[in-house]
Amino acid sequence: MRFLTILTTLCLSIATASAQMRTIQHKPYIDLRPMHFGILVGMNLQDIEFDNAGPQTIVLEDGTMVEQTIVCDADRWNAGFSVGVLADLRLSNHLNLRFAPTMHFGAKHLLFRNLSELDQDGRQREERQDMKNTYVSFPIDLKFSAQRWNNYRPYLMAGINPMVNLTGKNQELVALKRSDLMVEIGLGCDLYLPFFKLTPELKFCYSLKDAIDHSHVDELKDANMRKYTNAVTRGHSKMIVLTFYFE
Repeated sequence: MRFLTILTTLCLSIATASAQMRTIQHKPYIDLRPMHFGILVGMNLQDIEFDNAGPQTIVLEDGTMVEQTIVCDADRWNAGFSVGVLADLRLSNHLNLRFAPTMHFGAKHLLFRNLSELDQDGRQREERQDMKNTYVSFPIDLKFSAQRWNNYRPYLMAGINPMVNLTGKNQELVALKRSDLMVEIGLGCDLYLPFFKLTPELKFCYSLKDAIDHSHVDELKDANMRKYTNAVTRGHSKMIVLTFYFE
């Protein structure tokens, strides 16, 4: 993946720099602040991992009962953008506690495939859904930083990320719950510039609980849609987020 390639190249550059002579350090005392604030912008890739119900009994309009198997999957990652603010509390020389309320704008593309029903072309019948999502997240992370060398300082981070889904309910096949809880882990590097600190960071987020709103099936007006909604038993959201912090 392009993001991972960029970050790997950055880490290799840092390793090469460690073998070189020291240079003039920009903002040498910036990490000694007890607490500081910043802003962040970035982009995200959203996905969701489903557990499918398998065969289910469907009642047709004429009252006939048939067994069908419908599977659902998010067939691609969808790009979005993120924006937020940062509060950073210094705990020690190598450990910081960070709180970064962020808005994530994006979407998930779902593909439903009916394995028991064919269309007029003899192919398995498919239904698609573009699930647009707007999340407000409240991540609390620990940042473990290495020793600074010249104007570079790599780090690892991990934390939890409560999220609120602002997307309203509609007559789509699948709907998500209003709240979610993710665990996140990532890595980045502080870049000390003459007037501020720029920090690129790449992290992976995974939902710890079922994100599917199972009560949504009772709100559907079209009974033919319910077999697709009932095909999903659980869902865990995933995100890859590339963030640029300006501190």
